[in-house]
Amino acid sequence: MQWFSVDIFQTVRYNSLDIEANYPESAGIIMELSVFFQSVLDQDRAPIVLCDLQHTIIYMNPAAVINYEKYGGANLVGCSVLDCHSSASVSLIRQVVDWFAKSPENNIIFTHHNMKHNRDVYMVALRDEDKNLIGYYEKHEYRTPDTMQSYDFV
Repeated sequence: MQWFSVDIFQTVRYNSLDIEANYPESAGIIMELSVFFQSVLDQDRAPIVLCDLQHTIIYMNPAAVINYEKYGGANLVGCSVLDCHSSASVSLIRQVVDWFAKSPENNIIFTHHNMKHNRDVYMVALRDEDKNLIGYYEKHEYRTPDTMQSYDFV
């Protein structure tokens, strides 16, 4: 599987400029997308924990708050993620962040498979529009097939 990074904010800016250039009447009414991005994170059923480069937890989606409830849940926001890990894990987290910083091409790394929940866990770089590293997050991908019925509107 090949991973790639897309700077969605840069794409949005280009698309917004393109729309405004082709449809001048739309100038100034391009919707702020941060509300949509916040909703994407909040609606994800997998835990998402965002950290800045000082390893401070700056955001946890509702699934993460529930997943990490026994460690403090929402009260972990503002705390160091390093305080939540063993010294061996702290060393690995620091190594990954150093690797992210070495190249804008270094954006995702598999960390482990969680057998209990049958999910793969990754660390993913967060970058600004100039591809500077600004933080990272923990990404979970479930391997268990969903049990919902397709398009079950009940």
